[in-house]
Amino acid sequence: MTLETKEQMIGALALVLLLAVLGFMNQSRDVTSGTDGRIRVDALFGRVDGIAPGAEVRMGGVRIGKVAAQRLDDKFRAVLTLNLTDGVMVPNDSSASVQTDGVFGGKYIVLEPGASEQGLKTGDLIAITQDAQVVGDILDLIISQGRAAMEERRAAAETTAGQTK
Repeated sequence: MTLETKEQMIGALALVLLLAVLGFMNQSRDVTSGTDGRIRVDALFGRVDGIAPGAEVRMGGVRIGKVAAQRLDDKFRAVLTLNLTDGVMVPNDSSASVQTDGVFGGKYIVLEPGASEQGLKTGDLIAITQDAQVVGDILDLIISQGRAAMEERRAAAETTAGQTK
């Protein structure tokens, strides 16, 4: 095999790999582009910190869609457009919340099914929502509760020490 033939084969292999990667990337975008075979609904939130288009939508721990878009409405509330897999019946009185995979994990939307027998359909609005919790706020709460518990223990120890004298 000549050097020129080897170079041509390596070039062809690189081209095939590039096309495979591009094909995979295009295939993984199918939920956010278009609505073929999908139910497209909006969910209204006060804040959606950390959620971006492409974030997962889950129900019962199973991925049933992705966040397609986000925008502000005329009252400055966050509106997320969700593309849900067609064929998954999501009751139309379901609620949505922003959740986090652990302390440093990514954020996603969780749908909690309601009791209605009618399912969501394209154009519906999920109005019952729980906003994103900011990690800093949660840490502040934990620290303040820890300090309060330490103060209670210190006061109890001082009381006990004063009674034994």
